[in-house]
Amino acid sequence: MGIKVKFERIWGGVLSIILALAILGALGMLGFTIANPKAGEKFTEFYILGLDGKAIDYPEGLMVGEEGEEGEVMVGIINWEQEQATYRVEVTIEGVKSNEVGMVTLGDGGKWEGVVGFVPGRVGDNQKVEFLLYKQGWDGVYQRLHLWVDVQ
Repeated sequence: MGIKVKFERIWGGVLSIILALAILGALGMLGFTIANPKAGEKFTEFYILGLDGKAIDYPEGLMVGEEGEEGEVMVGIINWEQEQATYRVEVTIEGVKSNEVGMVTLGDGGKWEGVVGFVPGRVGDNQKVEFLLYKQGWDGVYQRLHLWVDVQ
C-alpha cells in the first residue's frame, strides 16, 4: 500500500503542475491578444440615396437631354480603409459617361456626401445608370452601383 500512496501523491502533484501551466499559458495568450488586437476589416462604404437622404424616391422617368430634366441622387462614400484614401465617382448611362465627381480625399472614418446629377442622351426604357467608384492606387473600378431609368 505504501507504493500506491506515493504514486498517487506524485501523480496528483504532476497533474497540479500541468493544470497550473495550462492556466498560465491561457492567461499569457489572453494578454497577448489584448495587447495586439487583430486589425479590423478594411473597406469603403459606397451608396446612393434619393434627394431626401433615404433609400427611396430614386429618379425613374426622365426626358432626354432637356434642361431641368436631369436625374439627381445623393451619393455617399465612407472610408474604413484604416488609412487616407482618394476616390473618384463616374456616372455612366448605358456605358456612356454622363458625369464625374473629382478627387475626394478622406481620412479613415471620413465621410463625403453630395448630390450628383446625370442627363440621359437617348430615349429608351430600362436604361442602366451606373455609379462607378474608383480608388487611387487600385486598378479599375473599386465598387459599382446602379439604378434603372425610363427616358422619354
